[in-house]
Amino acid sequence: MADYFNWIKAAHIISMVCWFAAIFYLPRLFVYHAMSDDSISHERFAIMERKLYRGIMTPSMIATWIFGLWMLGLGWDVYKTQGWLHVKLLLVVLLSGYHGACGFYRKKLIDNPHYKSHKFWRWFNEVPVFALVIIVILVVVKPF
Repeated sequence: MADYFNWIKAAHIISMVCWFAAIFYLPRLFVYHAMSDDSISHERFAIMERKLYRGIMTPSMIATWIFGLWMLGLGWDVYKTQGWLHVKLLLVVLLSGYHGACGFYRKKLIDNPHYKSHKFWRWFNEVPVFALVIIVILVVVKPF
């Protein structure tokens, strides 16, 4: 059973790394999109953003949730009393909301590349960094 669980955990970590790579990169594309001035660049960024969001970011998020919930189901008797896990799950829910916000903003940028300034996107890009740091500390250190 332990080997089986470790394979699920490995898949969870792999999908989470892919999800975070996309979460970090998509808002960076928003920065460049907002800074561009010609229609060719706007079209190029819109295509890149769509492919990243639909082809990598969303499938990675779904896989992260599936493998995470699978592990949670297998170890529920232990996990249900772990405070660190409850905080981690809250952060993952918030990250999923951030993911949805990225999808919303991606569509807004198609119609108006200057919907928000590149400075806004630079700050927006930093939000998931804090979640990642806290999640890793919670999972590794298990402070409570």
